[in-house]
Amino acid sequence: MSVSKDDVLYMANLARLRVSDDEAKSLQKDMNRILEYMDSLNELDTDNVAPLEHVTELTARLREDVALEPLDHEKALENAPDADADHFRVPRVIE
Repeated sequence: MSVSKDDVLYMANLARLRVSDDEAKSLQKDMNRILEYMDSLNELDTDNVAPLEHVTELTARLREDVALEPLDHEKALENAPDADADHFRVPRVIE
């Protein structure tokens, strides 16, 4: 399977991207190299290989998830840039 220049232009159109002829040629070359690599991976015997959850070992140590007392209302509003007695005030987003 290979990607033609027309395929690249079709995909660019679907993604609503403008692609010049030079960019289309470059993308065509890149996509064909990706497909060639995938073909080489498909030749590997993976019958006895267990699926991975992560490609690399996860080494991040997270703190224990401990429930704490929630902030009281006044404390939560204390650092708000704009608030009334009960709510945070934010700029209107939808007119």
